[in-house]
Amino acid sequence: MTAPAIEHATFVIERELPASPQDAFRFWSEPRLKQRWTGCHPDWTVLEEHFDFRADGTESKRWRTPDGAEQTYRAAYLDVVPGRRIIYAYEMGFGGQRISASLVTVEFVAAGAGTLMRFTEQAALLDGSGAQGRRIGTEAGLDRLAELARAGVAELH
Repeated sequence: MTAPAIEHATFVIERELPASPQDAFRFWSEPRLKQRWTGCHPDWTVLEEHFDFRADGTESKRWRTPDGAEQTYRAAYLDVVPGRRIIYAYEMGFGGQRISASLVTVEFVAAGAGTLMRFTEQAALLDGSGAQGRRIGTEAGLDRLAELARAGVAELH
C-alpha cells in the first residue's frame, strides 16, 4: 500500500470578537469554554481527555465514532502569553494512523472595543483529504467561538 503524498498548507483565519483580549483568550484557556466551541461531533464518544493549558503543557483527546473508528488529537503548548498569543503543535490520528501534524499561532490583538483573533495554521496533511477540508472545519469551530463571544458567554463563567 502506498502512502498518500504529503500536502503542505498554510492558512490564516481572522475573527473580530466583541470581547477584550483577556476574555477572548479564555475561550482557549478554560476547559469548559473551549469545549463549547470545539465539540463538533456530539455523536462521538469521548474515551480519554487531558487538558494542561500552559507553556510546556499538553492537551489530548481520544474519541470513538459511531462506526467504531477512533480519532485522536494530541497537542503541545509551546508558548502561552495570556491575552496575547498561543503557539502550539498538534497531530491528529484516525483509525490508528497519523493523518496530520500542524503548528498553530493564535494572536489576540485589541481592536477598538473588541479583539481581532488571528489563527495561523501550518499543516502537513498525510491523509489525502486536502487542506480545504481542514480549513473549513477550523472556520466552523472559530465561527462557534465568535457566536459564544457575541452571546457574552465568557462573562458568564
